[in-house]
Amino acid sequence: MKEKVENALNEIRPALQADGGDVELVSVESDGTVKVRLQGACYGCPMATLTLKQGIERALKQAIPEVKQVVAV
Repeated sequence: MKEKVENALNEIRPALQADGGDVELVSVESDGTVKVRLQGACYGCPMATLTLKQGIERALKQAIPEVKQVVAV
């Protein structure tokens, strides 16, 4: 499943990079939790929570039904 998540993140990454940010996959847990680290402009951005939940989490859940939640670490 980790490879599927990384592939899905690669689809999202250009949009984040266009705004000066990025996302790094930290881990994929057996319970369906995906841990990511926001980088660049995304780190500390007031909109980071919205980006995480409405952008990254939604896209990953659509691409990979086994994903239950995405959390930033």
